[in-house]
Amino acid sequence: MKNYRTPILLLTALFFSFLLVSCADVEPINECLKGKEYGFFYGLIHGFITPFSFIASLFDDEVAIYAVNNSGWWYDLGFLLGSGGWGFMAGNRSKKRG
Repeated sequence: MKNYRTPILLLTALFFSFLLVSCADVEPINECLKGKEYGFFYGLIHGFITPFSFIASLFDDEVAIYAVNNSGWWYDLGFLLGSGGWGFMAGNRSKKRG
């Protein structure tokens, strides 16, 4: 007979932890939509610094990874290209040379 007690306890703990964190408060973004609107080049820069922004956002609530007040899909395209550059650079080092 298999021991199913440990997986059941883990799933129960996971369920209750998701239940507790799902009660987060919603932040109003109207204050964020004032001021400068960020475009393609800012999206590219924000994409490049994403790993550093993420680490800083863990310690400071004022730091965000993604600019809410942006120009739409131009900013998104720049952010996507910028953040994709990190994976591209890491992928080149792992190729075998022969």
